[in-house]
Order: sequence, then structure tokens, then C-alpha cells
Amino acid sequence: FGSRPPFLCSVHPSPRVLHTMAKRTSTGGDSNGKAAKLGDDELCIRTIRMVSADVVQKAASGHPGAPIGCAPMAHVLWAKVMNYSASNPDWIARDRFVLSNGHCCALQYTMLHMTGYNVTMDNLKAFRQLGSNTPGHPENFMTAGVEVCTGPLGQGISQACGMALAQSHMAGTYNKPNFPLFDHYTYVICGDGCMQEGISSEACSLAGHLKLGRLIVLYDDNNITIDGATELSFSEDVNKRYEAYGWHVQTVEDGNSDYEAIAKAIEAAKAVTDKPSFIKVKTVIGFGAPTKQGTAGAHGSPLGPEEIKKMKEAAGAAQEDFLIPDEVYAYYKKAPGAAAESKWNAMFAEYEKAHADLAAEIKRRFYTKELPKGWKEALPSWKPGDKAIATRQASQQVLNGFAPKLPEFVGGSADLTPSTLTKWNGAVDFSPKTPEGRYVRWGVREHAMSAMCNGMAAYGGFIPFASTFLQFTGYALGAVRLTSLSRFQVIYVMTHDSIGLGEDGPTHQPVEMLAQVRAQPNLLVLRPADGNESSGAYAAALQNRTGPSLLCFSREGCEHLEGTSADKVAKGAYVLKENADAKVTLVGSGSQMQLCVKAAGLLKIPVRLVSLPCTELFDAQSADYKASVFKPGVPTLSVEAASSMGIEGVYAHASLCMRQFGQSAPGGEVYKFFGFSPEGVAEKAEKLVAFYEGKPVPNLLDRLVFPAVPTGH
Repeated sequence: FGSRPPFLCSVHPSPRVLHTMAKRTSTGGDSNGKAAKLGDDELCIRTIRMVSADVVQKAASGHPGAPIGCAPMAHVLWAKVMNYSASNPDWIARDRFVLSNGHCCALQYTMLHMTGYNVTMDNLKAFRQLGSNTPGHPENFMTAGVEVCTGPLGQGISQACGMALAQSHMAGTYNKPNFPLFDHYTYVICGDGCMQEGISSEACSLAGHLKLGRLIVLYDDNNITIDGATELSFSEDVNKRYEAYGWHVQTVEDGNSDYEAIAKAIEAAKAVTDKPSFIKVKTVIGFGAPTKQGTAGAHGSPLGPEEIKKMKEAAGAAQEDFLIPDEVYAYYKKAPGAAAESKWNAMFAEYEKAHADLAAEIKRRFYTKELPKGWKEALPSWKPGDKAIATRQASQQVLNGFAPKLPEFVGGSADLTPSTLTKWNGAVDFSPKTPEGRYVRWGVREHAMSAMCNGMAAYGGFIPFASTFLQFTGYALGAVRLTSLSRFQVIYVMTHDSIGLGEDGPTHQPVEMLAQVRAQPNLLVLRPADGNESSGAYAAALQNRTGPSLLCFSREGCEHLEGTSADKVAKGAYVLKENADAKVTLVGSGSQMQLCVKAAGLLKIPVRLVSLPCTELFDAQSADYKASVFKPGVPTLSVEAASSMGIEGVYAHASLCMRQFGQSAPGGEVYKFFGFSPEGVAEKAEKLVAFYEGKPVPNLLDRLVFPAVPTGH
């Protein structure tokens, strides 16, 4: 056609001449019944825009502007670029797609519907409604075809960096001559908010350093955020920033209509294999909406019936809501994904003949998801009298045992390897020259480290791990929360877990962090008391396949206690020393269990000892088992050098705990200053017994606990 259809006309038209990518044409009627000939691409893009607006309007909630503006990008990706399988969404060689600006999800749901995924028209009409698989932001466990939870801005692009790392590692490990099994790409659409969140800077810096060449990001540069124009708070040259990160950078001047330029930019990006690619695509938010395009009014609320009516009129589209022409469905059926899957399956069959052991390992990691034989037998054990060691040192020995047997265990420390002791014997660094390496040098990037582990978990075939000091979990909590929500198996190895770390002082001493992470749903928090419990903590984490585990290890030395058990860690709490005549129960976790044992030797009264390495696992036990651990009628004193929130009044009648920040001094002195000594524990135990003398001791387990409501989450 000689001129652009109205719905493709830019507010600031590009001088670039629009070239049609498709020869076939389709007819779309306007409100007056007039016919306008559109190429297949134009019809698809117009349909995406109109349906996305309808989706948000029907829900009376959502974000229509970005889906409308990003429609050409989405069309090019799904119709011409990506390999995917709607009938097999978990096909391991698929291209991965991440919508980092998750508020734009009306776009993703529309694309999933039109390309044949299990998102029905009724699902589109139930956008943001209870029980629908089209929630208000993408959730990987709710919608087939959604790889990761996005919405908290910056998380999506950061998880995509983890996916690209995973692809690079799998290619370096399993690709062989004539068998490029893992050669797919990770594609991202993101917006201005993702560029402003600090986590994206962390992750993209590392992606550039690692030369993750199969990561391609499309940046929707529409100059609008919720507050208004981005110039209110954001004026940097984003392209130069990404060039400084070591990315290949391009710009598409007219993302509203020049879909051919978008396609060409992606092809150019794919040709650069030693750098991730960043494509700034200039768009108008709410493109085509007569009074709201280019304004914050198109961002976070429905356009309104009158605005949509006029937008459809201007575009030459019928007024019918949710109208998807048959030609559009037919066009997306021609997408290359199905043929690519068949071709890949044939290649894998030949690979299996040539490399049977490697093929079996791939199938185990992605399909059966069973842990390899012998991993549990590789866990070390200790006996009383063995040399006392910090539990972080016990953790290192546990890693030395099982990590060589578990190729899917990949990760590292945030620039604290000599302190966290997370590099096992023989581990090779992951790098551009050694992509088969399994130890990742995350740098001082705790937040990105955690998000990239989420991306690796989403990729499949990995048990990623991340490590830093427990206090610095605070830097990572935004991503750690998504780990739990997404049901990803990520293992967080957190050391220096109390005021016992000493001289670094209260900035580094975790006081509130245990309570914070224990409050998070679907997160196992394990704090082992000695070497045996350290083995048990890793065993529990490795078998926790539907969520993350956070392991807390000490800096200070811990004796190997009589009665500790790796197997009993799975119960969450267990009796370390029973006494039928006990006047008090001492319960502890981590290195404070040592104090409980020593205090028991000082007390002149009968004492029971309970180890509590994991409250979440204990809460899942039967009522009878719980009553056998915390005996009714016996007052309980908990001992943890941390906040007692979630412990005191739940398992313990009183707590020796931290109710303020710590101090800078050698760890032993800090402990004594706050009363954490055998004598201090014994004194508190005596006071607790005296307090309940002649009084009934409340049974803390005898309380009404309402269960979680099943939600699909």
C-alpha cells in the first residue's frame, strides 16, 4: 500500500519508508463498513493492540499503554523469530521469553492465546480475576508459556541474565560437533522502570562481563512512567550505559510501525555471539489512543470505552470486543517453532546414540529430575570428639562430598568465597573461556545473584546456589521473595549468621534477618548446630524440589554434639537429650545449641535439650510428634542470638535473644556482653523455672492455627 494505515502512523513519524514484510493481504472493516487492505503483519499488530486494550478494559484494571506500544515487538518475536512449542511449553530447546515490564502482561496473554498456548478467550476475558490463569502480573506457575514471575521491575531482565548463563553453561557442557543442542536464545522486553531499578544494572553488568551472547533485550523506550514523563527523574543515556557494560547496542527509531527494522535489529543482534545485545526501540505508549497516547494516562488504568471506540475507528478495526480474525490465528500457526522442535528431537535421537551417557544426564536433569545416585552417601558425618569447626567449614566439607556428583548444582558467592567457603575441591569457574565451569563469581551483586539463580532455576535442569553473609540477604530479599513465590529450587548458603561474627560490628551482625526470612512463605530456613546437622541441612535443601532453602552457617567454631543427627534435621526439631524428670527444656539452633548443652551441665535441675534447626519443617510434623519434642507442662527457654520473633510464645515460654543491635568486638566478647554464655543460659533457665513455680505452664502447642487457604500459589 502506498501510505501507512492510520493505526501505524507515528505521532512523530520516522522518515524511514515502511516496507511490507508480508505479501498476502487481509481485509479489516472500519466502523463504517469500509474495507482497508492490510498485510498479515499489520493485521496481526492491529489485532494485538485492540485485544490488549479490550483485555484491560474488561477487567476494569491493568496497564493498556505498554501492550499497545510493544505490539510490533511482540509480533516480530512470536511470528518470525522465536522457536517455541505451544503444545509442549517445557521443550528444553525453546527460546526463552521474559516480559520484564510485567504490568504489560495483557500483551503476553494475548500472544499466548493467539499462538495456541492454554490461554483461552475466556481466560483473556477473566484477566485479573480470581482463579484465572491470567493474573495481574505474570506468574510462572499459573500460566503455561510464562517463564518467570515478573512485575517487580528489574527482576525479569535479571532473571533473563540467569537464563542466558544457564544456556551458555549447558552449551559448554553438552554441545558436541554436529550436535548444537543448546543454541537457543533468551529474549526480553523491558521498559523504563526496569532500566531504573538497580538490580538490572547489577545483572546486566555481569552479563556483559560474561559475554552472554544469546541474550537479546528489547527496551521499550516510551518516555513515560506512572508519575509522568521520564525526564522528571531519568535522563541518562541508556545506550551508552549498556555499551559500557560490554553489550552490543542498537536503536530502532520507529518502534510504532517499522516492524521490519525491529526484525533486522534482532537478526543483527543474533550475529553478535560474544556480547549480549540491547535494542532500544522508541515507541509511543498507548499508540493510537486519540487523547491518551504518549501520556501517563495510558499507563496504569483502562483507556475507557470511548477512547477505545475512537482508537478502533482510527485504526479501521471493527468495534467488536476481543475480535481476532481467523487470518491472525492462521498466521501464527505458521510460526517456526513446531518444525524446530521436530528437527531438534531428531537431532537429540542421534545425539543419544553417539553420547549415551550425556543424553541420559540431560534427560535426568530435565525430565525425571531425580538426584543422581550416591549423592546422599557422599555427605560426611562427624562424631563427638572430632575437631571443633565452624559450621561454614562443615558446609565446605559437605560441598566437597556431594557437589562433584551433582552436575546441576551451579552457583557461587558474592565476592566472599574465602569467607563463605563455597568453592568445592576441583570446582572450575564459569567464564567465557570455560562455560562448562560450575562456580560463578557473582561479584558484589547480591540482588542480581539471587535473581539470576531464579533465572537458572526457571531454565530447568539446575539447582542454583547463591552465597553471602546472612545480613546481606537484605540486599537480595526482592529476588529471594520471588524464588519462594515461583517455587524455584534455589539454595541460599548464608554464613556469619549471628553476632558471633564479631569485629565487623552491628552493620554485619544479623539480628532481625532470621525472623524476616522465617516469615516468608515457602522458604525453608535451616540453621544447623554442628557438622552432622550441616549435612542434614543440605540433604533437606537438595530434596526440597518445590521451593528454596536458606542455610545459615556460623563463623565461630562449634563442637560436634552428642546426639545430633543429619536424618533428624528433616523433622525440623528433635530431642537431643531426654530427661523424664526435666524441670526445663532448653532449645537452640546454630552455634547457640552449644551454649544450651554446656548450660545443662551447670544446672542443678533436670534438663531436656531440643535442637531446632528448621521451624518450617517442624511445623509440618504431626501433633503427637510436636508434643514429644516440647513436652506439655515443662517450661521452655529458647536461645538464639537473634530476634525471638516467631520463636518466643510459639515454641518457647521465654527467650535469651537479641532485642537490639550488636557491638563491634571479638565474637566471644560480644556473646558474653549480651549474656550468651553457658552461665548466662543457666541463669535464665533458673529464672524461668522460678517464674512458673506453683503456676500452670501454658502448653504453647495447644493453640488454634488456621491453615493456609489453597490458592494455586
